[in-house]
Amino acid sequence: MTNRPDLSIIIVCYNTRDLLRACLESLLSAEAHAFAENAPPSQAHATPTVEIIVVDNASSDGSSSMVAECFPQVKLIANPDNRGFGAACNQGLQRAQGRYALILNADIRAEADALQRLVAFMDAHPDAAACGGQLRYPDGRIQPSCARELTLWWVFCEQSMLAKLFPRTRLFGGYWRTYWDFSSTIETEQVMGACMMLRRPFPLFDESYFLYCEDTDLCYRIRQLGGKIYYVHNAVFVHHLGASGEPQRAAMVIYYNRGKERYFRKFHGAWQARVCRWLNKLGALLRVGIGVSGILLTLGRNPRARQYARTFWQVLTASK
Repeated sequence: MTNRPDLSIIIVCYNTRDLLRACLESLLSAEAHAFAENAPPSQAHATPTVEIIVVDNASSDGSSSMVAECFPQVKLIANPDNRGFGAACNQGLQRAQGRYALILNADIRAEADALQRLVAFMDAHPDAAACGGQLRYPDGRIQPSCARELTLWWVFCEQSMLAKLFPRTRLFGGYWRTYWDFSSTIETEQVMGACMMLRRPFPLFDESYFLYCEDTDLCYRIRQLGGKIYYVHNAVFVHHLGASGEPQRAAMVIYYNRGKERYFRKFHGAWQARVCRWLNKLGALLRVGIGVSGILLTLGRNPRARQYARTFWQVLTASK
């Protein structure tokens, strides 16, 4: 027990070698580990320690060999096939020895004191079962990373594009709190799985989700058991959103839609899952129409419009 690290950082990667390298360098930097030297005297662990676990989901870009060669202090789990995000996280959680576990995307870079602040927050709030930091895009803009409970209304707002058209209103932008400035620490219904700290005993992800919404599911179960979840505004991380999914946008949207449908089926019944599926289809149809309109208005000369229409046609016609 005395040798247990204070924090286990679990990173799942899939073809993000260069971003993974930057992520690990940020975690191992003196600034990211400042809390190891400057823990408040009131904390029981005067010298917090960190372990890093990388779970590689059969990357083809040399991610595993890069970790093994350049970061020998990192514990590496190299899967022979892509097990999905939740299953890979569970591998890391089952191996983790820390008092807390931080699920962190491979395309995230920790800013100075970010880890220290999350650990300090969990130490100071024993009622917190989980928390997440503030995510920022590489250009400095804040990325919404704490959400309300997922409902069919929020799916409608997303698929009808009302959330994008009116992000500053509570009525349409309420799910991701885009009406807010993310400038304070609050209790929330869920935090993004890209940066989620968990308290021991660690809850496991539902592995029936291959990608997307496994974090929504986990946060819902945490709250059902009486746990509280917090967004910690002053723990800042830079997130290259969707880095491993950019070349396969249609597949990512399909995974996301299926994840939402699975969530509703699991917690709210088959009829809500069916409604969610139809909302997803209508949203894809709307986007196909937008893409086709762009093609017609530019007489087919806009490749982005063609790609947009093609992507959402794939989403629309995807089988269950």
